[in-house]
Amino acid sequence: MAPSADVDSRLHRTLRLLSGVAAHLVAFAFTIYVSCKSQPGTSPFSWHPFLMSLAFSFFMTEAMLVFSPDASLLRSFSRKVRVRAHWILQLLSVLCAILGLGIIYYNKSLHGKPHFSTWHGLLGLLTVLWALIQNVGGITLLYPKLAQRWALSTRKLYHATSGLLLYLLGCASLFLGMSSLWFSANVTGSSWYLCVLCPVLTGLVVMNQVSNAYLYRKRSQS
Repeated sequence: MAPSADVDSRLHRTLRLLSGVAAHLVAFAFTIYVSCKSQPGTSPFSWHPFLMSLAFSFFMTEAMLVFSPDASLLRSFSRKVRVRAHWILQLLSVLCAILGLGIIYYNKSLHGKPHFSTWHGLLGLLTVLWALIQNVGGITLLYPKLAQRWALSTRKLYHATSGLLLYLLGCASLFLGMSSLWFSANVTGSSWYLCVLCPVLTGLVVMNQVSNAYLYRKRSQS
């Protein structure tokens, strides 16, 4: 039984490593692909898909994977360094998201179009607002004295759970964006289906990571 268990354990670690590496590559490749399609700077709108893919596909994915025990690019560094990197990446993600939201609002006003009239627009607004709240909550972990009413372990659990929900909202926003008129006109055929798989893959990897780190561990301790 022991050799079989060791083989299963090694296989499990290998699969997690490969899925983590795939998530890194997919997040980077998708952002570059959207950048090439949108050509930021050619029009006010062109900045919106670029900034939103940069925010939720690249920066936020990397911020979540910083804590992966298998696929983190900083796993050889101390937890303090990884926390700082996570904070910086999340801040960059929020800044890009706010800029992306502001640009699409300006572009719609420029052309006399209604604001937040689609599911993509409404979910995108909710996601940006949730990201702002999530970052404020993260400050209480950087400076524990700001919220001494709750135990640090409890705050970490809530922050991780809320962060996972935020990330899944970001993936859903990207998915709905791929159903927009602009994306459907510029990305067709098999390329569209491959793009749709990108947030699905990264979402599954991040969801598995957070679940293993908090939910499964809490269950095993109960």
